[in-house]
Amino acid sequence: MSTLSLTVRDSSTMLRRNLLHARRYPSLTLNVLLTPIVLLLLFVYVFGDVMSAGISGGGADRAEYIAYLVPGILLMTIGGTSVGTAVSVCIDMTTGIIARFRTMAISRASVLIGHVVGSVVQTLMALVLVLGVGLAIGFRPEATVVEWIAAAGLLTMVSLALTWIAVGLGLAGPTPDGASNNALPLMMLPLLSSAFVPVDAMPGWFRWFAEYQPFSPAIETLRGLLLGSRIGDNGWLAITWCAGLTVLGFLWSTAQFNREPVR
Repeated sequence: MSTLSLTVRDSSTMLRRNLLHARRYPSLTLNVLLTPIVLLLLFVYVFGDVMSAGISGGGADRAEYIAYLVPGILLMTIGGTSVGTAVSVCIDMTTGIIARFRTMAISRASVLIGHVVGSVVQTLMALVLVLGVGLAIGFRPEATVVEWIAAAGLLTMVSLALTWIAVGLGLAGPTPDGASNNALPLMMLPLLSSAFVPVDAMPGWFRWFAEYQPFSPAIETLRGLLLGSRIGDNGWLAITWCAGLTVLGFLWSTAQFNREPVR
């Protein structure tokens, strides 16, 4: 059997292990799934009237704000699931299971690949759930089939990029709590983006950061695909951010994993 075939086989085994492993920590899984849903309902029904003042010159109604908000919440969901990935990786590194894997005749790459693919699968499932809640409370996208496929591809690329970064953060974390704290910016950055209000409504000294940080271009591109708004340069910016973060996270994670002594 070739090296590639062995890697694929071992990665499939690790993927199955990580998906089953998620069942052992239902509190973490539920927290990852419920947080974006709670935020969606909170911003629509509690803060919606106030936050919508920054949309369309203050004349947006609740339906318009839901349409504006849901793409941002979808991106925040990806950031939230990345925190769970960092914790899961750190747990593996600190409980001795990685030491056992290293003594077995398996592909070393399969350990990280299993975490990454498993996290992306769980993220996509969470996105479907959040989107379902959005549709239930009034989100009405106008996308064609091609635009839906493009939107799914964008969400997958963002998920892959943030997952590799989260794996690196998990490997760098000394404890699961430390890994969770390290990965918290991945969930907080959407709060500092165009997820909830347009960047034009933000103070000038802060606007440049909100406009060009990784989440804002992805959010604006997703809005354009689902709602027909102008995408402009945001599409290329989003793809560039995804490619750059994926490469950075992959190189950082594999370098740490190959030299990291088991804690």
